Amino acid sequence: MAPRALPTEDERSAIREGVKAVVTRFDDEYWLARDTDGVFPREFHKAMAEGGWLGITMPEEYGGSGLGVTEAAIMMNEVSSHGGGMTAASSVHVNLFGPHPIVVKGTPEQKSRWIPRLVAGEDQVAFGVTEPDAGLNTTRIKTFAEIVPGGYLVHGQKVWTSTAQVASKILLLARTTKLEDCARPTDGISVFYTDLDRNKIDVHKIHKMGRNAVDSNAIFIDGLFIPEEDRIGEEGKGFSYILHSLNPERILVAAEAIGIGQDALRRAAKYARERVVFDRPIGMNQGIQHPLAERWMYLESAWHMTMRGAELYDQGLPCGAEANAAKFLGARAGHDAAWQAIATHGGFGYAKEYHVERLYREVAINRIAPITEQLIMCFIAEKVLDLPKSY
Repeated sequence: MAPRALPTEDERSAIREGVKAVVTRFDDEYWLARDTDGVFPREFHKAMAEGGWLGITMPEEYGGSGLGVTEAAIMMNEVSSHGGGMTAASSVHVNLFGPHPIVVKGTPEQKSRWIPRLVAGEDQVAFGVTEPDAGLNTTRIKTFAEIVPGGYLVHGQKVWTSTAQVASKILLLARTTKLEDCARPTDGISVFYTDLDRNKIDVHKIHKMGRNAVDSNAIFIDGLFIPEEDRIGEEGKGFSYILHSLNPERILVAAEAIGIGQDALRRAAKYARERVVFDRPIGMNQGIQHPLAERWMYLESAWHMTMRGAELYDQGLPCGAEANAAKFLGARAGHDAAWQAIATHGGFGYAKEYHVERLYREVAINRIAPITEQLIMCFIAEKVLDLPKSY
Protein backbone atom coordinates (compact mmCIF):
# COMPACT_ATOMS: atom_id res chain seq x y z
CA MET A 1 0.00 0.00 0.00
CA ALA A 2 1.11 3.54 -0.71
CA PRO A 3 2.45 5.54 2.25
CA ARG A 4 0.15 8.27 3.53
CA ALA A 5 0.87 11.46 5.43
CA LEU A 6 0.52 11.14 9.19
CA PRO A 7 -1.97 13.42 10.94
CA THR A 8 -0.68 16.54 12.70
CA GLU A 9 -1.34 17.13 16.39
CA ASP A 10 -4.11 19.58 15.47
CA GLU A 11 -5.72 16.98 13.22
CA ARG A 12 -5.50 14.35 15.96
CA SER A 13 -7.16 16.73 18.42
CA ALA A 14 -9.89 17.56 15.91
CA ILE A 15 -10.70 13.85 15.49
CA ARG A 16 -10.96 13.40 19.24
CA GLU A 17 -13.22 16.42 19.67
CA GLY A 18 -15.46 15.41 16.78
CA VAL A 19 -15.86 11.85 18.04
CA LYS A 20 -16.33 13.01 21.63
CA ALA A 21 -19.18 15.31 20.56
CA VAL A 22 -21.09 12.25 19.31
CA VAL A 23 -20.12 9.69 21.94
CA THR A 24 -20.89 11.85 24.98
CA ARG A 25 -24.51 12.14 23.87
CA PHE A 26 -24.86 8.55 25.15
CA ASP A 27 -24.45 8.40 28.92
CA ASP A 28 -23.71 5.63 31.41
CA GLU A 29 -27.39 4.84 31.83
CA TYR A 30 -27.76 4.24 28.08
CA TRP A 31 -24.89 1.76 28.08
CA LEU A 32 -26.04 0.08 31.30
CA ALA A 33 -29.47 -0.38 29.69
CA ARG A 34 -27.89 -1.98 26.60
CA ASP A 35 -25.82 -4.25 28.85
CA THR A 36 -29.03 -5.29 30.59
CA ASP A 37 -31.40 -5.70 27.64
CA GLY A 38 -28.85 -6.83 25.02
CA VAL A 39 -30.40 -4.63 22.33
CA PHE A 40 -28.00 -3.48 19.63
CA PRO A 41 -27.16 0.25 20.13
CA ARG A 42 -28.84 1.40 16.92
CA GLU A 43 -29.13 5.01 18.05
CA PHE A 44 -25.40 5.17 18.68
CA HIS A 45 -24.57 3.42 15.40
CA LYS A 46 -26.84 5.86 13.53
CA ALA A 47 -25.26 8.88 15.23
CA MET A 48 -21.77 7.69 14.28
CA ALA A 49 -22.91 7.18 10.68
CA GLU A 50 -24.48 10.63 10.54
CA GLY A 51 -21.25 12.11 11.88
CA GLY A 52 -19.36 10.47 9.01
CA TRP A 53 -17.25 8.31 11.31
CA LEU A 54 -18.17 4.89 9.88
CA GLY A 55 -16.24 5.69 6.72
CA ILE A 56 -13.08 7.10 8.28
CA THR A 57 -10.81 4.59 6.48
CA MET A 58 -12.94 4.17 3.34
CA PRO A 59 -11.92 5.78 0.02
CA GLU A 60 -13.24 9.29 -0.52
CA GLU A 61 -14.66 8.47 -3.95
CA TYR A 62 -17.10 6.08 -2.26
CA GLY A 63 -18.21 8.44 0.50
CA GLY A 64 -15.48 7.80 3.06
CA SER A 65 -12.85 10.07 4.55
CA GLY A 66 -9.84 8.24 3.10
CA LEU A 67 -7.88 8.47 6.35
CA GLY A 68 -5.46 5.98 7.86
CA VAL A 69 -5.26 3.49 10.69
CA THR A 70 -3.65 6.18 12.87
CA GLU A 71 -6.78 8.31 12.66
CA ALA A 72 -9.00 5.25 13.10
CA ALA A 73 -7.11 4.22 16.25
CA ILE A 74 -7.54 7.70 17.72
CA MET A 75 -11.23 7.57 16.88
CA MET A 76 -11.75 4.13 18.45
CA ASN A 77 -9.78 5.07 21.56
CA GLU A 78 -12.16 7.99 22.04
CA VAL A 79 -15.24 5.88 21.26
CA SER A 80 -14.38 3.34 23.96
CA SER A 81 -13.40 5.80 26.69
CA HIS A 82 -16.80 7.32 27.56
CA GLY A 83 -18.72 4.48 29.17
CA GLY A 84 -19.66 2.38 26.16
CA GLY A 85 -16.63 0.11 26.32
CA MET A 86 -16.40 -2.66 23.74
CA THR A 87 -20.14 -2.46 23.09
CA ALA A 88 -19.68 1.02 21.64
CA ALA A 89 -16.45 0.08 19.90
CA SER A 90 -17.62 -3.19 18.38
CA SER A 91 -20.81 -1.65 17.04
CA VAL A 92 -18.71 0.40 14.61
CA HIS A 93 -15.19 -1.00 14.30
CA VAL A 94 -16.07 -3.89 11.99
CA ASN A 95 -16.68 -1.14 9.42
CA LEU A 96 -13.01 -0.19 9.74
CA PHE A 97 -11.21 -3.53 9.31
CA GLY A 98 -13.84 -6.12 8.32
CA PRO A 99 -14.51 -4.85 4.77
CA HIS A 100 -10.82 -4.10 4.15
CA PRO A 101 -10.56 -6.86 1.50
CA ILE A 102 -13.17 -4.91 -0.49
CA VAL A 103 -10.98 -1.81 -0.39
CA VAL A 104 -7.81 -3.74 -1.29
CA LYS A 105 -9.08 -6.25 -3.86
CA GLY A 106 -12.64 -5.27 -4.78
CA THR A 107 -13.48 -4.17 -8.31
CA PRO A 108 -14.69 -0.58 -8.90
CA GLU A 109 -18.20 -2.01 -9.40
CA GLN A 110 -18.06 -3.88 -6.09
CA LYS A 111 -16.74 -0.85 -4.23
CA SER A 112 -19.44 1.43 -5.62
CA ARG A 113 -22.09 -1.18 -4.82
CA TRP A 114 -21.01 -1.93 -1.26
CA ILE A 115 -18.91 0.80 0.36
CA PRO A 116 -21.35 3.76 0.27
CA ARG A 117 -23.97 1.68 2.08
CA LEU A 118 -21.46 0.74 4.80
CA VAL A 119 -20.37 4.36 5.21
CA ALA A 120 -23.99 5.51 5.53
CA GLY A 121 -24.80 2.81 8.06
CA GLU A 122 -27.41 1.30 5.73
CA ASP A 123 -25.66 -2.08 5.78
CA GLN A 124 -24.10 -3.85 8.72
CA VAL A 125 -21.70 -6.69 8.11
CA ALA A 126 -21.10 -9.89 10.05
CA PHE A 127 -17.59 -11.31 9.91
CA GLY A 128 -17.70 -15.04 9.17
CA VAL A 129 -14.16 -16.40 9.55
CA THR A 130 -13.70 -18.42 12.76
CA GLU A 131 -14.87 -22.03 12.94
CA PRO A 132 -15.33 -24.22 16.01
CA ASP A 133 -12.85 -26.90 14.90
CA ALA A 134 -10.25 -24.51 13.44
CA GLY A 135 -9.95 -21.63 15.91
CA LEU A 136 -6.96 -19.48 15.01
CA ASN A 137 -5.69 -22.08 12.52
CA THR A 138 -7.65 -20.49 9.69
CA THR A 139 -6.23 -22.77 7.00
CA ARG A 140 -8.21 -25.61 8.60
CA ILE A 141 -11.64 -24.13 7.94
CA LYS A 142 -14.17 -26.58 6.49
CA THR A 143 -16.93 -24.28 5.23
CA PHE A 144 -17.00 -25.08 1.52
CA ALA A 145 -18.20 -23.08 -1.48
CA GLU A 146 -18.96 -25.44 -4.36
CA ILE A 147 -18.81 -23.97 -7.84
CA VAL A 148 -22.24 -24.03 -9.52
CA PRO A 149 -23.64 -22.17 -12.55
CA GLY A 150 -23.51 -18.43 -11.83
CA GLY A 151 -21.70 -18.68 -8.54
CA TYR A 152 -21.21 -20.89 -5.48
CA LEU A 153 -23.29 -23.05 -3.16
CA VAL A 154 -22.04 -22.89 0.43
CA HIS A 155 -22.37 -25.31 3.36
CA GLY A 156 -20.62 -25.07 6.71
CA GLN A 157 -20.58 -23.32 10.02
CA LYS A 158 -18.91 -20.41 11.78
CA VAL A 159 -18.62 -19.33 15.39
CA TRP A 160 -18.13 -16.00 17.17
CA THR A 161 -19.73 -14.28 14.19
CA SER A 162 -20.40 -10.77 15.47
CA THR A 163 -23.63 -8.84 14.71
CA ALA A 164 -25.23 -11.69 12.77
CA GLN A 165 -28.49 -10.99 14.62
CA VAL A 166 -28.73 -7.54 13.00
CA ALA A 167 -26.42 -7.68 9.96
CA SER A 168 -27.68 -7.49 6.38
CA LYS A 169 -24.35 -8.62 4.87
CA ILE A 170 -21.70 -11.18 5.68
CA LEU A 171 -18.00 -11.22 4.82
CA LEU A 172 -17.42 -14.95 4.51
CA LEU A 173 -14.25 -16.98 4.29
CA ALA A 174 -14.75 -20.39 2.69
CA ARG A 175 -12.75 -23.07 0.94
CA THR A 176 -13.24 -23.36 -2.79
CA THR A 177 -10.63 -26.13 -3.00
CA LYS A 178 -10.34 -28.82 -0.35
CA LEU A 179 -7.25 -28.64 1.84
CA GLU A 180 -5.97 -32.05 0.73
CA ASP A 181 -6.03 -30.88 -2.91
CA CYS A 182 -3.96 -27.73 -2.27
CA ALA A 183 -0.18 -27.35 -2.69
CA ARG A 184 -0.08 -25.10 0.37
CA PRO A 185 -2.51 -24.88 3.32
CA THR A 186 -3.13 -21.20 2.57
CA ASP A 187 -4.30 -21.96 -0.98
CA GLY A 188 -7.87 -22.68 -1.98
CA ILE A 189 -9.59 -20.19 0.34
CA SER A 190 -11.86 -17.48 -1.09
CA VAL A 191 -13.51 -14.36 0.34
CA PHE A 192 -17.11 -13.41 -0.33
CA TYR A 193 -19.22 -10.40 0.59
CA THR A 194 -22.87 -11.20 0.16
CA ASP A 195 -26.38 -10.95 1.57
CA LEU A 196 -26.93 -12.65 4.90
CA ASP A 197 -29.83 -14.80 3.74
CA ARG A 198 -31.58 -16.01 6.89
CA ASN A 199 -33.45 -18.66 4.92
CA LYS A 200 -30.09 -20.38 4.37
CA ILE A 201 -28.13 -19.20 7.42
CA ASP A 202 -29.34 -20.28 10.85
CA VAL A 203 -28.11 -17.83 13.51
CA HIS A 204 -27.79 -18.79 17.20
CA LYS A 205 -26.78 -16.17 19.75
CA ILE A 206 -23.96 -16.98 22.19
CA HIS A 207 -24.68 -15.60 25.65
CA LYS A 208 -21.49 -14.17 27.05
CA MET A 209 -19.74 -12.23 29.81
CA GLY A 210 -19.64 -8.75 28.28
CA ARG A 211 -20.35 -6.73 25.14
CA ASN A 212 -23.88 -7.97 25.58
CA ALA A 213 -25.53 -5.64 23.06
CA VAL A 214 -23.20 -6.57 20.20
CA ASP A 215 -24.17 -10.14 19.57
CA SER A 216 -21.83 -13.06 18.96
CA ASN A 217 -23.21 -16.11 17.23
CA ALA A 218 -22.79 -19.62 15.96
CA ILE A 219 -24.09 -19.74 12.41
CA PHE A 220 -24.99 -22.77 10.29
CA ILE A 221 -24.94 -22.37 6.51
CA ASP A 222 -27.03 -24.79 4.50
CA GLY A 223 -27.13 -24.24 0.76
CA LEU A 224 -26.42 -20.51 0.60
CA PHE A 225 -26.09 -19.38 -3.02
CA ILE A 226 -23.48 -16.66 -3.56
CA PRO A 227 -23.37 -15.01 -7.01
CA GLU A 228 -19.96 -15.00 -8.65
CA GLU A 229 -19.94 -11.19 -8.59
CA ASP A 230 -19.94 -11.33 -4.79
CA ARG A 231 -16.52 -13.02 -4.66
CA ILE A 232 -13.71 -10.61 -3.77
CA GLY A 233 -10.54 -10.96 -5.84
CA GLU A 234 -9.26 -14.20 -7.28
CA GLU A 235 -10.71 -17.54 -6.36
CA GLY A 236 -8.47 -19.38 -3.90
CA LYS A 237 -6.45 -16.30 -2.90
CA GLY A 238 -8.64 -15.16 -0.01
CA PHE A 239 -6.28 -16.05 2.81
CA SER A 240 -3.80 -13.40 1.69
CA TYR A 241 -6.61 -10.83 1.41
CA ILE A 242 -7.68 -11.42 5.00
CA LEU A 243 -4.09 -10.86 6.15
CA HIS A 244 -4.37 -7.23 5.01
CA SER A 245 -6.82 -6.56 7.85
CA LEU A 246 -5.01 -8.36 10.68
CA ASN A 247 -2.53 -5.67 11.72
CA PRO A 248 -5.11 -2.85 11.60
CA GLU A 249 -7.47 -5.03 13.63
CA ARG A 250 -4.85 -5.61 16.34
CA ILE A 251 -4.08 -1.88 16.47
CA LEU A 252 -7.74 -0.93 16.81
CA VAL A 253 -8.41 -3.54 19.49
CA ALA A 254 -5.43 -2.18 21.42
CA ALA A 255 -6.72 1.39 21.12
CA GLU A 256 -10.14 0.31 22.37
CA ALA A 257 -8.78 -1.61 25.36
CA ILE A 258 -6.65 1.37 26.33
CA GLY A 259 -9.69 3.64 26.06
CA ILE A 260 -11.66 1.42 28.44
CA GLY A 261 -8.71 1.39 30.85
CA GLN A 262 -8.43 5.18 30.70
CA ASP A 263 -12.16 5.48 31.40
CA ALA A 264 -11.91 3.13 34.37
CA LEU A 265 -8.83 4.94 35.70
CA ARG A 266 -10.58 8.32 35.57
CA ARG A 267 -13.49 6.92 37.52
CA ALA A 268 -11.17 5.35 40.09
CA ALA A 269 -9.18 8.56 40.61
CA LYS A 270 -12.39 10.60 41.00
CA TYR A 271 -13.73 8.13 43.56
CA ALA A 272 -10.41 8.15 45.44
CA ARG A 273 -10.53 11.96 45.67
CA GLU A 274 -14.09 12.00 46.96
CA ARG A 275 -14.39 8.91 49.16
CA VAL A 276 -13.63 9.76 52.81
CA VAL A 277 -12.74 7.01 55.28
CA PHE A 278 -11.13 7.62 58.69
CA ASP A 279 -11.57 11.38 58.14
CA ARG A 280 -9.45 11.56 54.97
CA PRO A 281 -9.97 10.89 51.28
CA ILE A 282 -8.72 7.42 50.42
CA GLY A 283 -6.71 8.97 47.60
CA MET A 284 -4.28 10.33 50.20
CA ASN A 285 -3.17 6.79 50.94
CA GLN A 286 -0.20 5.50 48.97
CA GLY A 287 -1.81 2.07 48.92
CA ILE A 288 -4.49 3.64 46.71
CA GLN A 289 -2.27 6.13 44.85
CA HIS A 290 0.55 3.87 43.74
CA PRO A 291 -1.47 1.19 41.91
CA LEU A 292 -3.41 3.89 40.06
CA ALA A 293 -0.23 5.72 39.11
CA GLU A 294 1.24 2.45 37.84
CA ARG A 295 -1.86 1.74 35.77
CA TRP A 296 -1.52 5.19 34.14
CA MET A 297 2.09 4.49 33.18
CA TYR A 298 1.21 1.16 31.58
CA LEU A 299 -1.72 2.67 29.68
CA GLU A 300 0.45 5.48 28.32
CA SER A 301 3.20 3.06 27.31
CA ALA A 302 0.70 0.83 25.52
CA TRP A 303 -0.74 3.86 23.71
CA HIS A 304 2.69 4.84 22.39
CA MET A 305 3.19 1.32 21.02
CA THR A 306 -0.28 1.47 19.44
CA MET A 307 0.53 4.75 17.71
CA ARG A 308 3.88 3.34 16.60
CA GLY A 309 2.19 0.37 14.95
CA ALA A 310 -0.47 2.55 13.32
CA GLU A 311 2.05 5.03 11.96
CA LEU A 312 4.25 2.30 10.52
CA TYR A 313 1.23 0.74 8.82
CA ASP A 314 0.15 4.05 7.33
CA GLN A 315 3.67 4.63 6.00
CA GLY A 316 3.62 1.27 4.25
CA LEU A 317 6.31 -0.17 6.53
CA PRO A 318 6.42 -3.57 8.29
CA CYS A 319 4.46 -3.36 11.53
CA GLY A 320 3.61 -6.94 12.52
CA ALA A 321 5.68 -6.90 15.72
CA GLU A 322 4.43 -3.48 16.77
CA ALA A 323 0.78 -4.24 15.99
CA ASN A 324 0.89 -7.50 17.93
CA ALA A 325 2.78 -5.92 20.82
CA ALA A 326 0.25 -3.09 20.92
CA LYS A 327 -2.62 -5.57 21.15
CA PHE A 328 -0.87 -7.50 23.94
CA LEU A 329 0.12 -4.41 25.96
CA GLY A 330 -3.10 -2.50 25.35
CA ALA A 331 -5.33 -5.38 26.39
CA ARG A 332 -3.26 -6.07 29.50
CA ALA A 333 -3.12 -2.39 30.48
CA GLY A 334 -6.84 -1.88 29.92
CA HIS A 335 -7.76 -5.02 31.82
CA ASP A 336 -5.51 -4.21 34.76
CA ALA A 337 -6.76 -0.62 34.97
CA ALA A 338 -10.37 -1.81 35.02
CA TRP A 339 -9.60 -4.30 37.78
CA GLN A 340 -7.79 -1.63 39.80
CA ALA A 341 -10.83 0.61 39.44
CA ILE A 342 -12.96 -2.10 41.04
CA ALA A 343 -10.43 -2.53 43.86
CA THR A 344 -10.31 1.23 44.45
CA HIS A 345 -14.09 1.36 44.80
CA GLY A 346 -14.03 -1.53 47.24
CA GLY A 347 -17.47 -3.05 47.73
CA PHE A 348 -19.04 -0.37 45.55
CA GLY A 349 -16.86 -1.53 42.67
CA TYR A 350 -19.00 -4.66 42.62
CA ALA A 351 -22.17 -2.58 42.21
CA LYS A 352 -23.52 -1.88 38.74
CA GLU A 353 -24.33 1.74 39.56
CA TYR A 354 -20.63 2.63 39.57
CA HIS A 355 -20.10 1.04 36.14
CA VAL A 356 -16.52 -0.16 36.73
CA GLU A 357 -17.58 -3.80 37.02
CA ARG A 358 -19.18 -3.42 33.58
CA LEU A 359 -16.01 -1.90 32.14
CA TYR A 360 -14.05 -4.85 33.55
CA ARG A 361 -16.41 -7.28 31.80
CA GLU A 362 -16.24 -5.24 28.60
CA VAL A 363 -12.43 -5.26 28.38
CA ALA A 364 -11.95 -8.94 29.20
CA ILE A 365 -12.51 -9.95 25.56
CA ASN A 366 -9.54 -7.87 24.40
CA ARG A 367 -7.11 -10.24 26.11
CA ILE A 368 -8.63 -13.23 24.31
CA ALA A 369 -9.56 -12.02 20.83
CA PRO A 370 -8.84 -11.68 17.99
CA ILE A 371 -5.58 -13.42 18.90
CA THR A 372 -4.44 -14.88 22.19
CA GLU A 373 -1.57 -13.53 24.26
CA GLN A 374 0.24 -16.83 23.84
CA LEU A 375 0.26 -16.66 20.05
CA ILE A 376 1.45 -13.07 20.18
CA MET A 377 4.40 -14.12 22.33
CA CYS A 378 5.13 -16.96 19.90
CA PHE A 379 5.09 -14.45 17.03
CA ILE A 380 7.46 -12.04 18.78
CA ALA A 381 9.80 -14.89 19.78
CA GLU A 382 10.00 -16.19 16.21
CA LYS A 383 9.89 -12.99 14.14
CA VAL A 384 11.75 -10.58 16.40
CA LEU A 385 14.04 -12.76 18.50
CA ASP A 386 14.75 -15.31 15.72
CA LEU A 387 13.81 -18.28 17.91
CA PRO A 388 12.56 -21.56 16.41
CA LYS A 389 8.87 -21.73 15.58
CA SER A 390 7.11 -23.50 18.44
CA TYR A 391 3.83 -24.58 16.88
